[in-house]
Amino acid sequence: MNITIIGGAGFVGTRLTARLLAEGHSVKIADKRRSEKYPELWHRIDVRNKPDESNCFPESLTDKLAAPGAAEIAGQQPMNSLLDILQGSEVVINLSAEHRDDVTPTSLYDEVNVEGSAHVCEACAKLGIHKIMFTSSVAVYGFAPVGTDETGKIDYFNDYGRTKFLAEGKYREWQTSDSNNCLTIIRPTVIFGEGNRGNVYNLLHQIASGRFPMVGDGKNRKSMNYVENVAAFLQFCINNGPGEHLFNYCDEPAYDMNSLVLDVYKYLGKPHKGIFHWPYWLGYMGGKCFDVLAFILHTKLPISSIRVKKFCQDTYFVGNNVKKTDFVAPVKLEDGLKTTIEYEFLKK
Repeated sequence: MNITIIGGAGFVGTRLTARLLAEGHSVKIADKRRSEKYPELWHRIDVRNKPDESNCFPESLTDKLAAPGAAEIAGQQPMNSLLDILQGSEVVINLSAEHRDDVTPTSLYDEVNVEGSAHVCEACAKLGIHKIMFTSSVAVYGFAPVGTDETGKIDYFNDYGRTKFLAEGKYREWQTSDSNNCLTIIRPTVIFGEGNRGNVYNLLHQIASGRFPMVGDGKNRKSMNYVENVAAFLQFCINNGPGEHLFNYCDEPAYDMNSLVLDVYKYLGKPHKGIFHWPYWLGYMGGKCFDVLAFILHTKLPISSIRVKKFCQDTYFVGNNVKKTDFVAPVKLEDGLKTTIEYEFLKK
């Protein structure tokens, strides 16, 4: 198949590209950032541009791109239009997103996640592409009850969850416009793996450095995904037929925080004398202090009140729709954790 991965230069997209190429598919990577591993497959786009726009550039590059030789600045290439890049595609996979807790300006959530999705749908409709896969997020459920599956109540608490759910709506409008259209929406929980610098890496780094503050009793469960398993499930879903297919993706069994920390110590080969637990209220107030400090310094800090709150919450989800398929994750969760720790903290 001819497959285009929007946002394919990123963490998940790079793993997915490797799997698709190994299976014999033809792959294009469409991203505003250059693909380090597959530069020959990379085409520069920005989903914020309308489908037929090919000469729009981020404001920070406007002046530089007007200069001679601008196309090669910092490994960049001229901006392509969605219509040009998606031409000939049989499957479009959209992994692009603004997802951090501290994105500024906040309008970027709507511009990339919602308007960008509308542009992808418009381009696919014009080109007669009938298969779209979209990575949403369990953030659409907010601080959900333990064991929330795909039937869970939509109750987002931040702009990321809100705009991911609005983006799902854009794809659903596209899907219902033609009975031949196939839409797969995947809502993964937090993803980790070698080379990623997200929340799980920050946790592992704190434990490895000996500066880890365990806030709360540690009994809360956390759904996590090893990147190779997420890429494998995306690959698996390429063969879905017409209609809408909705999945929570969560590797099982889920860790509780106490077990996770103990396993990290074990894989690091670090001795420990139990885990000291800071009271939640103290940790949360500490997060508030960091919020104030970040505001005063006009900077982003790795600790915040919302991150403390998320750390202490049960974020255990269930992918019941995945269980109805014959998909089998290729890597056990604990093996993925061990591999990540060895790569990031031992072999380096």
